[in-house]
Amino acid sequence: KSSCSLLGSSFESSEFFFALVSLLKPVTPNKQEVAETVQGGAEYTDLPYVLFSQETNEQKLFKIASELLQTEKAYVARLNLLDQVFCAKLMEEAGKGTFPVEVVKNIFSNISSIHTFHCQFLLPDLEKRMGEWESTPRIGDILQKLTPFLKMYAEYVKNFDKAMELLKQWTDRSPQFKAIIQEIQSKEVCGCLTLQHHMLEPVQRIPRYEMLLKDYLKKLPQDDPDRRDAEKSLDIIATAATHSNSAIRKTENLKKLLEIYEMLGEEEDIVNASNEFIKEGHILKLAARNTSAMERYLFLFNNMLLYCVPKFSLGGPKYTVRTRIGIDGMKVLATTNEDYPHTFQVSGKERILELQAFQETIEIFQQKNETFKSASKDVEEVSTAELGKRAPRWIRDNEVTMCMKCKEPFNALTRRRHHCRACGYVVCWKCSDNKVPLAYDNNKMNKVCRDCYSILTGEERAEGKRKGILEIEAAQFTDSSIICGFLQYCEKNKPWQKVWCVIPEKECLVLYLYGAPQDVKAQCTIPLLGYVVEDSPRPTDPPASFRLSQSKSVHNFTAESEELKQRWLKVIRVAVTGEKPDTHPMKKKKKYCADPSSF
Repeated sequence: KSSCSLLGSSFESSEFFFALVSLLKPVTPNKQEVAETVQGGAEYTDLPYVLFSQETNEQKLFKIASELLQTEKAYVARLNLLDQVFCAKLMEEAGKGTFPVEVVKNIFSNISSIHTFHCQFLLPDLEKRMGEWESTPRIGDILQKLTPFLKMYAEYVKNFDKAMELLKQWTDRSPQFKAIIQEIQSKEVCGCLTLQHHMLEPVQRIPRYEMLLKDYLKKLPQDDPDRRDAEKSLDIIATAATHSNSAIRKTENLKKLLEIYEMLGEEEDIVNASNEFIKEGHILKLAARNTSAMERYLFLFNNMLLYCVPKFSLGGPKYTVRTRIGIDGMKVLATTNEDYPHTFQVSGKERILELQAFQETIEIFQQKNETFKSASKDVEEVSTAELGKRAPRWIRDNEVTMCMKCKEPFNALTRRRHHCRACGYVVCWKCSDNKVPLAYDNNKMNKVCRDCYSILTGEERAEGKRKGILEIEAAQFTDSSIICGFLQYCEKNKPWQKVWCVIPEKECLVLYLYGAPQDVKAQCTIPLLGYVVEDSPRPTDPPASFRLSQSKSVHNFTAESEELKQRWLKVIRVAVTGEKPDTHPMKKKKKYCADPSSF
């Protein structure tokens, strides 16, 4: 085996490989030599003849029989570990009254009977047969002895789910129970595997017999004396394997749960028969307060999503769970982001996450002829009925320039940004000076805005002043606009600033200028009727610029590209004449401009 591995992986040049082969003198062993080699502990595949000469059918049959023997030895060693080490040690401690004896019996079921049969009957018969293979080259008759004992496996498989539940329950409940298991698991004989991993072996063994027998029969001549016994054994074993395969699917899932359990530092309660693993993978998490992206890892199950943070580890990937989001009530929406394409939002009762797929994932996704759904600029607000019961999606700091309640502009000293934990709005300290318990956060006290405080406590709020002409939220216009997007804006000798510009369908002759896409109040409006549009370049103007002038009033704009500039000019030139721009042909333009990634 080692020679095969070396030749297959280390030699970079095929010429060098064949040159080496030509130096080796082929050796053709006879059956006696083969038998002596195997009895001496070497595998048949170690022979030079097998490496460089064509195997005969007899040699292939012997190879399958050798594999059956070697795997049986390893299997009996695993059964001995379960029966004579784990079970025996726990029974010894249970005899002292530390925990019930019945618990140990129910966990290990009939493992002792299975161990006895394989250790004292099947394995010795296989060893004896391989020792006399030259005179009796057959295994079908030996495997027939296995068939009456398959009922033992049916009992073990049927009890497996219950055993896993008991094992988890008593590991959590009894420190002594847990200590014994951990002590044995730390020994070299366990191979760094958990008790649950070892208990999977009997469930997986019967399908292994079926696979080897099928391979054996393919190589066995039709008139071979062993064919009848081998076929009869296969029929019975295949029937048992069918019943075992459904259990194997469960155990494979359980095996994956155990792997994830270890990756999470054995701190998360996920090893449960009701939990079904679906998918895992790296993801980028977009920060709620800004546009920075952080690498995270997700585990998706049939009933929950684990949002995890990678942590440094020399022993393989390890993660810390930040949030467990229930699938019940979860919503997934495609979103847009100015700096990161292909983002989506996971909205659960416990938390809302905005995520971005890795570029590799995006490319694979697109290769399969699927595309991401059209991004929507809308932010799904938490309904009044769900307020406090579902985590809100936080509006990012850079999406607003003013308090979303009192409309006062933010600054770094006296009016800083805060988030309402109930609705996710960005508000100032005056508008978030209230706290209430929120159900989605285990009824902990959280800072909320004045409107949410009023709704959650039932206290009536004094009627505020009427909204001014500029107090229309940018998000309301964006969804029903002729054209919208970022432009650079300059008035008179003031410095250039980036603004979110919108020409709404309902007010198609007015250009609204906002500080950010989620601002609740416009910085200013420009009634376009009567303005003169100039787009001839001046020496001091930046590229793709144009101007709107009327009397002494001049507004300077710069687009990201010449193409985008022309889109704006096509709409504005119609609006300044007092006519309503044609909204139908602008639908495509609207979609183009509403995507912040285009700017």
